[in-house]
Amino acid sequence: MNAPTINIADLAVGTEIGSRTIEISRADLVKYAGASGDFNPIHWNERFAREVELPGVIAHGMFTMGAAVQLVTDWIGDPGAVVSYGTRFTKPVPVADLDGEPGAVVNVVGVVGALDSDAGTARIDLTVTLDGQKVLVKAQAMVRVA
Repeated sequence: MNAPTINIADLAVGTEIGSRTIEISRADLVKYAGASGDFNPIHWNERFAREVELPGVIAHGMFTMGAAVQLVTDWIGDPGAVVSYGTRFTKPVPVADLDGEPGAVVNVVGVVGALDSDAGTARIDLTVTLDGQKVLVKAQAMVRVA
């Protein structure tokens, strides 16, 4: 991979790095289940999900987390520059069955939360929402910058 081309001297706490919209369909959940091996029926079976008191089929938390950090990797230009990434899952992401169309739309905004010139790192804070409500809290990626 390429070395990061973003210079820490050009960053400031509070600077927005960008935003993106993630459209999620039921087909995306099936693909993710196959790739991850997570075939929990709450991610594909409407009846089962409702029986366990969910609002319906929900996206895998790790799918949502991984899709959200794509904003950071696109910004930094090198997925290998992400030193660490973590979050807390706060609300499920229900995905309606809309015949291949997006059943949920998640919004992600990234902001520089902290800078460490000595370590050459920036902490990127992500706000991840569905219908205006946070679905991930304290979503933070530490990235190596030039």
